[in-house]
Amino acid sequence: LVMLESIQQLVVDGGAASSEPVAAANDDNPDRARLDAYSDAVVSVVESVGPAVVRVQPASEHNDRRGVGSGFVISPDGLVVTNSHVVQQAQWVRLGLSDGREMDARILGDDPHTDIALLRAVDSTTLPYAQLGNSRHLRRGQIAIAIGNPLGFESTVTAGIVSALGRSLRARSGRLIDDVIQTDASLNPGNSGGPLVASNGEVVGVNTAVIMGAQGICFAVASNTADYVVSEIILHGRVRRAFIGIAAQTVPLPRRWGAIAGLNQSHAVTVAGVEADSPAAHAGIREGDVIVSVAGKSVTGVDDLLRCLSGERIGKTTPMDVVSRGRQKTVIVTPTERL
Repeated sequence: LVMLESIQQLVVDGGAASSEPVAAANDDNPDRARLDAYSDAVVSVVESVGPAVVRVQPASEHNDRRGVGSGFVISPDGLVVTNSHVVQQAQWVRLGLSDGREMDARILGDDPHTDIALLRAVDSTTLPYAQLGNSRHLRRGQIAIAIGNPLGFESTVTAGIVSALGRSLRARSGRLIDDVIQTDASLNPGNSGGPLVASNGEVVGVNTAVIMGAQGICFAVASNTADYVVSEIILHGRVRRAFIGIAAQTVPLPRRWGAIAGLNQSHAVTVAGVEADSPAAHAGIREGDVIVSVAGKSVTGVDDLLRCLSGERIGKTTPMDVVSRGRQKTVIVTPTERL
């Protein structure tokens, strides 16, 4: 009877308490605090980066509009990064800003091999812009926030995590884009060219592709690659590259190999394939070899290798330190220009 009375009293008390707001019972819930922190991080990113995201509408002189993509401003004078495949074969581009304004932009250059293009807004005005971050600092599991115009729905935000790093993706030119970020932040047609943003508000990738039929497998070109391409276009109007003929991926350097070779770096570049009759093949580089330095500069990732193989290396003998089957050796490569 005592137990029955206690239960009845609990029911009565519960009924009385039910008139109070449910949230009051959760004020001390740590899970709710964590959720709020996550929400705050996403909202902060959207408020800081969102105004820099633009709609990219390419067209030709015949005014045949070719679909809508996304882009983002990277300097107050109107430099805009987007995907190469969004603007290819377009004579001009129309930009739609987050505040409703529209303006024309011209294509300064595009690089199909990395699927990056650079535009400049024609109007003389100061625009809100986003900061390109260092994608080398990314870790799997980090928050990834995508902003763009999927299926024409402007200023759409999706969030997820960085699923994997160092992926390779075949560009429309037929060549592999290395050091690609995989994310599960939802992307759809129209997101192409928009920013993938870390929780600190820095752009860490340029959204570029979705695998049709897959669930939550999307890709972005790393911001370090985009930064390199932008610099080359500004300096030369195109990207001049030294070509050695390998497919490469960023990998952790096994401690045993690092100890044998006397290296302090934790990452290097593994050779995933070697093209026949290429400079790398002539130098004796083989699939499975690990490149740790080029011309005396440490190579800790694919973006380092790309920087080392700049246009200045074309036609010049270049020493490369390679770890092959646990042994370090130096090979001499003479890069050609990548066409």
